[in-house]
Amino acid sequence: MDDDDSTTHGRISPEQFVPVRKILHVDMDAFYASVEQRDNPDLRGKPVAVGGSAARGVVAAASYEARVFGVRSALPSVTAKRRCPDLIFVKPRFDVYRAVSVQIREIFAEHTDLIEPLSLDEAYLDVTENKQNIAIATEIATIIRARIKEVTGLNASAGISYCKFLAKMASDLNKPNGQAVITPKAGPEFVANLPVKKFHGVGPATAAKMERLSIVTGADLRSKPLEFLQANFGKSGNWYYRISRGIDEGAVQPNRERKSVGAEDTFAEDIFDFEAAKSELKPLADKVWRHCEAKLLSGRTVTLKVKFADFRQITRSRTTAEPIAEATDLTEAGISLLSAVFPVEKGIRLLGITMSNFAEPQSRFAEQLSLEI
Repeated sequence: MDDDDSTTHGRISPEQFVPVRKILHVDMDAFYASVEQRDNPDLRGKPVAVGGSAARGVVAAASYEARVFGVRSALPSVTAKRRCPDLIFVKPRFDVYRAVSVQIREIFAEHTDLIEPLSLDEAYLDVTENKQNIAIATEIATIIRARIKEVTGLNASAGISYCKFLAKMASDLNKPNGQAVITPKAGPEFVANLPVKKFHGVGPATAAKMERLSIVTGADLRSKPLEFLQANFGKSGNWYYRISRGIDEGAVQPNRERKSVGAEDTFAEDIFDFEAAKSELKPLADKVWRHCEAKLLSGRTVTLKVKFADFRQITRSRTTAEPIAEATDLTEAGISLLSAVFPVEKGIRLLGITMSNFAEPQSRFAEQLSLEI
């Protein structure tokens, strides 16, 4: 055992960590695109992209037939079409996706109330103690996936492990329409062999920084002392130290409070003009507002994110006395923040807008929701 794995300096030893949870990560396969292929037989077996096909459009989701050509979510539509000339673009139908997501959550609830949704198409489930008293978590995953197929006609993949991080990693191992298990015994070795750029929670900027520090794999990360990781990554250093040893004690949080809702877009061409930037910001604000309205959320803080062509990034925020009540108010707040950024020396390659600092649900939202039921 390495010196930095011992407890002589108050540190955690993997041998002292006894995993007790049975965690599933269930992830729908190419969810948006699969729904479209399900509902339109003419799209089955063909490369499909959900999103806008216009010059500044972006792919929201891609079918597996499209992924063969390197088409992925967040890819500019013009690039996607260049990679796959036969690509079929379909406009998103979020009302349909949300309805299917409700069906899937109901299936999860047949087994446990400990469900932590990450998005419409994926969630963590703690099945350590479950409603059907099934002892083996892999059996529960198999039952859930079969039930999802029966009810929705869609395929799901699942990861099974003793912690959330490894369950998330496992769900990608046998995609599509598969499942994989990472046991407590195999966990530390799996992490050691995993490139850090594939760690859930490690973004491109952090991965690049790690590479500059000669950290390429989980094993490299594990070799670094805790003090080194804290010095270079702040509070995240503690998490990197533990996860590199296969230790993640984070519990599934079924009632996790949403702290912010945001949307952003990377442009095919850099933006220099204020009016052009305004026109790109409005649909992002509309998207944030629709999500907040659906979740009965209204916030007081609006944050603008701007990334320039040289990848320099800035944020600007404004907090109002009262919760934002209308979509136009959110848009106007974002535009006001944006105006202070101009004129720009470098082109803008990405814009994002976020609402946070949420208040109690607005009665107007509740009335609207009751009318839709």
